[in-house]
Amino acid sequence: MNWKFWNKKKTNTKAKKKTKSREWLDAIVFAVIAATLIRTFFIEAYTIPTPSMERSLLVGDFLFVSKLNYGPRTPMTPVAFPFAHHTMPLINTKAYWDGIKLPYYRLPGFSDVKKGDVVVFNYPMDADSPLYRPVDKRENFIKRCQGVGGDTLSVVNAQVFINGKAAENPPEAQIDYSVQTTGVNLNPDVLQDLHVSMYEGATYPTMTKDAYLTLKGYSNIKSITPNIKKQGDADWVYPTNPNHPAVAPNLLFAKQHDFKWNVDNYGPIIIPKKGWTVKLDTVTYPIYARCISVYENNKVQIVGNDILINGKKADSYTFKMNYYWMMGDNRHDSDDSRFWGFVPEDHIVGKALFVWMSIDDDASFFSKIRWSRLFKIIH
Repeated sequence: MNWKFWNKKKTNTKAKKKTKSREWLDAIVFAVIAATLIRTFFIEAYTIPTPSMERSLLVGDFLFVSKLNYGPRTPMTPVAFPFAHHTMPLINTKAYWDGIKLPYYRLPGFSDVKKGDVVVFNYPMDADSPLYRPVDKRENFIKRCQGVGGDTLSVVNAQVFINGKAAENPPEAQIDYSVQTTGVNLNPDVLQDLHVSMYEGATYPTMTKDAYLTLKGYSNIKSITPNIKKQGDADWVYPTNPNHPAVAPNLLFAKQHDFKWNVDNYGPIIIPKKGWTVKLDTVTYPIYARCISVYENNKVQIVGNDILINGKKADSYTFKMNYYWMMGDNRHDSDDSRFWGFVPEDHIVGKALFVWMSIDDDASFFSKIRWSRLFKIIH
């Protein structure tokens, strides 16, 4: 049998060589896909933009956040521009298309969210006007978890209590203090060494407990006391904070119950847990209405003194998700759960692991890198 025709065909067949531009395109596509998978399911880099976690985390810290610890959350808004969270840089337009939305699902993780964990999560208030962002496209916040579903949380004189017991305070936690001197001003170098801060617009210095104890022993300190609001001095906190329009529907019922809470004396409040049934009345409805309507997607109406959920009168509600209570370590300069309430489990992004870089924008050029913070484990 003559195989020459086959050999000839085989000999003349040549693989088309890719052009340089095609090779570059293939490499870029592969890199984008690989990086997206890593960011979505394994680990992602974040930066600290505000002082709400100082002095545990500093403005200018760059972190790695694990998606594996609590289980990777699958994309809920899958059509999005790579590496842009919710807004396109420069042109300031949406970086996603919300025409396709997928249900919340989380792959198995190493552990549940625990009290004391430093957690990155989506800011729940971005669900409201004017942004109306999908869950996974809401702004990233970082706070410390103070309570989990089923816990009863209260704050008494700036001390957090969980189920009646004082919670362990982070070693670098800060609050504001009132300071009076004998007339001799404090040495600025001493304040800098103790990391005592005076934020823009603030009237009281902010410091850790260790710094407070050190300053207390100085001869020119006449008095130094924590600047803590008294019990019964009502403040604009959740669930009656008028600064957040989303709580406005609660105010009708809230006025029937006098919530005399503030940032330093708050609660007690029960954090919702999946499967927990709460009785709805003038006390509980203002606290849990946002969870029921916004986070668990029910239509809630108030008709007279009746509460209607999806058109039916209800005197109780069973929660579908676990919730968490998040607070900043810089207790008097933190926008956290005391102002806007609970964080639902579908908002949890990941656990902060360690600082890989830290840059001080206020320092001189040769001192900008905080070398002592590189690869610092986050506790």
